[in-house]
Amino acid sequence: MVRSHSVSLESMEQLLTFAAHHWQLVAALVIILALLAGTEVLGRLRGARSTDALQATQLINHQDAVMLDVREDSEHKDGHILNSVHIPLSRLPSSLQQLEKYKSRPIIVGCRSGHRSSHGCAVLRKNGFATVYNLKGGIMGWQNANLPLYKK
Repeated sequence: MVRSHSVSLESMEQLLTFAAHHWQLVAALVIILALLAGTEVLGRLRGARSTDALQATQLINHQDAVMLDVREDSEHKDGHILNSVHIPLSRLPSSLQQLEKYKSRPIIVGCRSGHRSSHGCAVLRKNGFATVYNLKGGIMGWQNANLPLYKK
């Protein structure tokens, strides 16, 4: 018992020594973790759940979820998720009538990286859309999961 306690103290001392000698790395790690946590909290405050690309495909295939792409026209032309509905974020508040027919279905909102889509989720939630998901990592996350994009 004493031996494991001394090992723990020794490990802690090594960790503190490392942190003191490499404080820039530790500071960068803390900042990155805070940003990641902040993004997740911000999405939850806006009333949206997050879903990754693979979970999104399951929602689309098994729960008839609708993919809403809120990127700008030029981004959408570079490639989009098959059968997604495209409404740029700037036009979303004035285009909600296009989405009324999907109000009873889950809606997954995506952009390039997941930031603008969290704003889109907030707009949908404010307007009575109950089941809204933010695509974690956006289209970049979709591509990183080796899922296809389509071009018209």
